[in-house]
Amino acid sequence: MPDTAILEVAYRTILSELGEADREGTHRTPHRAAKAIVEMTSGYHVNIDDLFTTFDSEGYDEMVVEHGIPFVSLCEHHLLPFTGTVAIGYIPIDRVVGLSKLARLVEAFSRRLQVQERMTKQISDAIETNLMPLGSIVVIEAEHSCMSCRGVRTHGVQAVTSQLRGLLKLDAAARAEALTLMRR
Repeated sequence: MPDTAILEVAYRTILSELGEADREGTHRTPHRAAKAIVEMTSGYHVNIDDLFTTFDSEGYDEMVVEHGIPFVSLCEHHLLPFTGTVAIGYIPIDRVVGLSKLARLVEAFSRRLQVQERMTKQISDAIETNLMPLGSIVVIEAEHSCMSCRGVRTHGVQAVTSQLRGLLKLDAAARAEALTLMRR
């Protein structure tokens, strides 16, 4: 775990440079900010493979879709948050994963300094490695505050990324079914 004392010194320096270090309202800000950044980057300390508690699919070989999984992550370029939802789908061969584990998977990767494209691929890679499904799909929709709070300052813009593997990449009908289920 990162040393919060070192982080507090860094935040105190930032506040000092802004001329805000000596106000009553910012007195405890370095401590709170250090705790926040440690929490927002806690995904580095999660063993991804340990998240995959799997069960016999008992012959179930149709699509499994979970959508609307919320996340907040920090853009590695500006250290500003981006927020959105993740949809995950896969076609099991003989193993299914506990549904809460998909949300934990999203949380683990979103609690790192990220770019949306990499996070999409990391989630997809973890599903492929640990479940070995016939096919999988990950779709992330997010609003980036590095676009809405600074720079171009556009609000409400959603970036969408996707990663398709196996049957869901190769078979147009299976892909269409997955995308339909994800939009419900």
